[in-house]
Amino acid sequence: MMGWLIPLIVLAGLAALPWLAESRRHGADAFRAKAPGRFAKLTDGVTHYQWLGAGRGPVVVCVHGLSTPSPVWYALATGMGQLGFRVLIYDLYGRGFSDAPRGRQDTRFFVRQLKDLMDHQKLTEDVTVIGYSMGGSIATAFAAQYPSHVRRLILLASGGVWLREDRLTEWARSIPVLGDWLHHVVVARRDRRALRQQLGDSFDIKGIIELQLAEYESRGFLRSVLSSRRNALAERLEDAHRTIGREGIPVVGLWAEHDAVIPLKSLGTLTQWNRSVRQEVITNADHRFPYTHAAEATEILASVLREDLGRGV
Repeated sequence: MMGWLIPLIVLAGLAALPWLAESRRHGADAFRAKAPGRFAKLTDGVTHYQWLGAGRGPVVVCVHGLSTPSPVWYALATGMGQLGFRVLIYDLYGRGFSDAPRGRQDTRFFVRQLKDLMDHQKLTEDVTVIGYSMGGSIATAFAAQYPSHVRRLILLASGGVWLREDRLTEWARSIPVLGDWLHHVVVARRDRRALRQQLGDSFDIKGIIELQLAEYESRGFLRSVLSSRRNALAERLEDAHRTIGREGIPVVGLWAEHDAVIPLKSLGTLTQWNRSVRQEVITNADHRFPYTHAAEATEILASVLREDLGRGV
């Protein structure tokens, strides 16, 4: 009997690691005193948001990705603001300074957050919606559900088409219970190590890596990321894109030449779903291009958004 006791204790300790670590983390409200911007109490929880760019002008709403909080938009928002646009950025549930409610995090869940926030901000006119990575999936689903609210859809390395996962992440996403443990312990440790290796590198947004690392200290972040992997990121949005095409909403897609997360073949597939989409490839860039190649991305966005200004939008 005693021979089994020690292994059982070790196994129990290993099994408890994710929950012990989570108990030591802080809720988003613990960090909010130093947060920029404001907060809105929405259907599923408190959402942190900021207005950037011009004081007056047409509105661009930006939706960030799986694990990058809303400051990932700072560099692009500066360029759009100089063009005369007001830019609304916000933290998805479970990220940044927003609440981390429990439950299934699919595109419907995030579309409700976006619609709630737009209603809270009284954005009744149609707006340009920009989505990055998983944010592209959310922006696409939003445009398909609320076409009258969207003037233009811009997708940066968007989810909802093709997704490339490593084997470990795929296991964590697809295996119940054990997958949770793998994600919260093994995948999280690997991803944090990869982020730490980028500390000291030069980016277009100061402190962007530190902000991503800080999220790992926030209660509910890892749970939210895993639920999003299993739901929002797992959705293939062909029907939504075809609906957007029928509604005549202008779509622009930006992709990175060396993206290891969203493969470049997404460009061709998106063209099959919506023949009118305009697409560009940023050369020598990877999935991080909103904060590594902001100047190139801004130049493309400027050429698109100036068309709206030229029409007096």
